[in-house]
Amino acid sequence: MMQNPKKKVLVVEDNPMNMILIKEILAVNGFEVIEAYNGHDAIKRVSEEMPDLILMDLNLPEMDGVTATKILKSNSPGKDIPIVAITASAMKGDEEKILAEGFDGYIAKPIEMKKFIKAVALFIKK
Repeated sequence: MMQNPKKKVLVVEDNPMNMILIKEILAVNGFEVIEAYNGHDAIKRVSEEMPDLILMDLNLPEMDGVTATKILKSNSPGKDIPIVAITASAMKGDEEKILAEGFDGYIAKPIEMKKFIKAVALFIKK
């Protein structure tokens, strides 16, 4: 029987501790993880890997997550890949702002494992 290929998740995160945590959670739950540490890197990785989902930190060095998302959504080969913001700035009203920037959703930091995996699974199915 053919096994389902692992779903690929591109994690764009410049904080090494957050990257390790997110990678561990995703790997344990059967996802293949691709890493990027800034917006430029993310754009390059998308065209190379064509992930099923992109988890994008907003505050990144060199090119922030919002700029990278706008570029990816505009005309890149990966323009139809869902991009979910990962952010510590989850105040009231922020979700609307984040969605208005072109993200498909957002996950608040600190990450709660169960909620996080549910959200990832939901966005990959969409």
